[in-house]
Parts: sequence; structure tokens; C-alpha cells
Amino acid sequence: MPPTDAGAATSPAPVRQGCAGPGTDTAAPRSSRFRGFTVEDDDPDSEDTLDLRLPADFIAFCTGTTVGLLDRPSAWGPVATSAGTFRLMPVHIEHDLPLVHRWMNDPAVAPFWELAGPPSRTEDHLRTQLAGAGHSVPCLGALDGTPMSYWEIYRADLDPLARHYPARPHDTGIHLLVGDAADRGRGLGSVLLRSVADLILDRRPVCARVVAEPDLRNTPSVAAFLSAGFRYAAEVDLPAKRAVLMIRDRVLRHVL
Repeated sequence: MPPTDAGAATSPAPVRQGCAGPGTDTAAPRSSRFRGFTVEDDDPDSEDTLDLRLPADFIAFCTGTTVGLLDRPSAWGPVATSAGTFRLMPVHIEHDLPLVHRWMNDPAVAPFWELAGPPSRTEDHLRTQLAGAGHSVPCLGALDGTPMSYWEIYRADLDPLARHYPARPHDTGIHLLVGDAADRGRGLGSVLLRSVADLILDRRPVCARVVAEPDLRNTPSVAAFLSAGFRYAAEVDLPAKRAVLMIRDRVLRHVL
């Protein structure tokens, strides 16, 4: 799991209501008290095993499959920031690999992203996401039309990160790399983090929290998240690092 690097880069029960015991005639379908939910028992000699069938639209709503797991970040449109007009754009490997590869090989970035090396290493990382189930989407961030940052927007509740903190449905995570050294260390990372976090909350109404997990050693990154309205929730031990769990809550977005 690549770490969020705003600092160095700015530095996956049975229902028993009314169950009948053995010998009771339960051959006919029984409707639950919940509208649209049907509980069926086709075997009169069965024990208390029921088949709970959920409406397709309910499943789609819960999983987000009606418009994808992340509601297509590249279609969220531009957002005005104090630094200019910012937009998330889809990564196209054929065109964007040289740029992302260069950024990943920056000595200030490499220790945290761990993708330095030949272009094939960066390419494999990008292709894994693009060919996946859609729970993590790689994007370029363009400021006034110029690509200047690399982002990963991901479903934290469907990510291995969820094993390490009390995840909630539709928690959405951020990884950020500000590409050029000239764009780091002047507050730009905080501006973009706040803007993208608010963009997520605006475009994903089912999401109540935006989360991140920067490396604890990366103090500029942690500071950037704090300045962007995230709160320092906890420290967590992940397989590759000790991280700070940063959270931006929908209910606190106009306070922090």
C-alpha cells in the first residue's frame, strides 16, 4: 500500500424472525416485515436455514455499483482553489508514465512511495490499479491545466487499511504526491488536500469521512493534512510503516 506523501511530496447471521422448527409446514414463501425483502424456505424438512434475497437496487446502493465504487473521480469536474483551477484527470499509461516515473524517482519521494527504479516498476503499479475492481483509482492532478501531482483515490473500507482501523462504509482515502520540488514546502499540498477532500464529500454523498495514512516519519506530510482540516485520529502499525490515521469528517468540514 503506497503511503500518502503530501509532505515529502509537498516535502476486504442468519435471519431468524418467525423461524419454524422441524416438522412445521414452511413450504410456502414467507415475506418479511421489511418491504422488498423476501425470505424463502423451499425445503419443509430443513432446519433453520433461510435464503435472504435482497433487492438488486438495494445491493447496488450499498456497494456503489450503480456508478462504480468511487463514482468516477475523473468526472468530478474542476474546483476553484486559492492556487488556481484544479482538476483530477485519469492516468493514461502510454502518455503519463514518463512523468509519474520521474516523480517516483525523486530522492525526497522514493523512501515513502517505494516505487523508485525502472519505468516498469511504476508501470506495474499503475496497471495493477487500472486493471483492478475499481476500489483504487490513479489520477493526475492538474493545476490551471498543467499536470503537477499524482493522486490515488481509494475506498478505504475495501482496502487492506480497513483491517487496521474501525472503518465505516464508504470511507474514502487519499494518497498524494506533489511532483516537482518547486511546488513543495509552500502550502500548496494543504490547499489541494482540502480541496480534494471537500470534492470527495461533495461528489460522494454516501461518504462521511475522508481518510489518509501518511508515514509517521513524514512530519511535513502530517502537518499538511492537519492544515487541510484533517484530524490526527490515531497511530497505526501497517505492514510497511507506522502511520498516522488522518480523518476529515463531513460533520466537521466547516469547522476545521
